[in-house]
Amino acid sequence: MRMTKKSRAAAVIELLKQEYPEVKCALVYSKPHELLIATRLSAQCTDVRVNQVTPALFRRFPSVDAFAEADIKDVEELIKSCGLFHTKAADIINMCAAIRDTYGGKVPDTIEELVKLPGVGRKTANLIVGDLYGKPAMVCDTHVIRLSNRIGLAEGKDAVQVEKQLRAVIPAEEGLNFCHRLVWHGRGVCSARSPKCEECSLGEYCKASKAK
Repeated sequence: MRMTKKSRAAAVIELLKQEYPEVKCALVYSKPHELLIATRLSAQCTDVRVNQVTPALFRRFPSVDAFAEADIKDVEELIKSCGLFHTKAADIINMCAAIRDTYGGKVPDTIEELVKLPGVGRKTANLIVGDLYGKPAMVCDTHVIRLSNRIGLAEGKDAVQVEKQLRAVIPAEEGLNFCHRLVWHGRGVCSARSPKCEECSLGEYCKASKAK
């Protein structure tokens, strides 16, 4: 009998839970706005690099107000190794100014409000509402998009469309941790260039593996 996407998703969720029982975002932060900033820095940059950069950045600018009033050159210098530092520095300052001026210094708790902030897309917004506020979330980064396509839970590379497809087959309460687990699996096993299919626990349910 052919598996439905929901039954395939349910099986994959359980296998990932067994392999990665405890998961969380790899970015290190202690305040809500710090996760927002770290996530912005992670675009086209590794979490490892971001975690090397943020301690000094957060010491230099310890609050939303401090970032909002920062000299862009000072921010650029501290985040230079993360790449795209001109754009990222401007976004960080402008998003913090918006949080201060529009949201009373508090990071918004809905996707609809978060995506209004400079430099914040749906991936970042989903991470914030999920990790900070415990709301249903589907964080579609490159790992999630790649693995969802390979497994057969989604089609295409557009993050918004993949998020929509995953929300249709993944229970809302499972979404955030499902995405975190896919990220860990994508880094350790199902890499972009050389997936280790012979080591993968999802082989029985993976369309790409079976196609081989």
